[in-house]
Amino acid sequence: MGNIFGKEKPLKEQLRENKRMITRAVRELDRETRSLQKEEQRLTIEIKKMARENQMKAVKIMARDLVRTRQYITKFIEMRSQLQGCALKLQTVKSHAAMAEAMSSTALAMKKMNKAVDVPAINKMMAEFERENMKSEMMQEMMGDAIDDVMDNDEEEEDRIVGQVLDEIGIDMTGEIPNAPEMGLAAASNGPVKEDGGKVALGVGENGGGGGANGGGDAPSGGGESG
Repeated sequence: MGNIFGKEKPLKEQLRENKRMITRAVRELDRETRSLQKEEQRLTIEIKKMARENQMKAVKIMARDLVRTRQYITKFIEMRSQLQGCALKLQTVKSHAAMAEAMSSTALAMKKMNKAVDVPAINKMMAEFERENMKSEMMQEMMGDAIDDVMDNDEEEEDRIVGQVLDEIGIDMTGEIPNAPEMGLAAASNGPVKEDGGKVALGVGENGGGGGANGGGDAPSGGGESG
């Protein structure tokens, strides 16, 4: 449908005008139907009145008008139903047009997004990420091994320092421990047992202050090692 300038109207505008025309026609039909229904009621009253007055000729004429009025009422109702069907069809066409427009807009947006996405660049970025991730894992593994080595060296250094300190104070943790004396008096008379090199082996019954020893000399002649 064109206008006075010969330009074709958009589909939305055409659908809107057609719907407006159908709505106007439905209102006119409703108005005519109500008018005919009032006429039907008036004719019914007049027919009853003429029948009471025994005017049969007038009754027949008005009965013919009543039948014709009822027929037109039925036709108007049918026409109204058909117009409503046309309005529903127009609404369906409008919905389909809106759906097609939405799909077209969505397709255009997806096309632009696909053009904006650089697939080779993404593949390159993922490969670089994987490579850097492998480097990071290797560095973490190397650092873990280095830390383990350092910790092992620390333990060896600790053991060496402990051994040096024990050597300085004259204690040999690896020496044999003598048997415990049978009596307390004998233990008091016995001195600490010396090992080769002047190191003192720690005994169970040894006094903490080393009071049984003579200033680094030999043990008394009356003393003897038990066992």
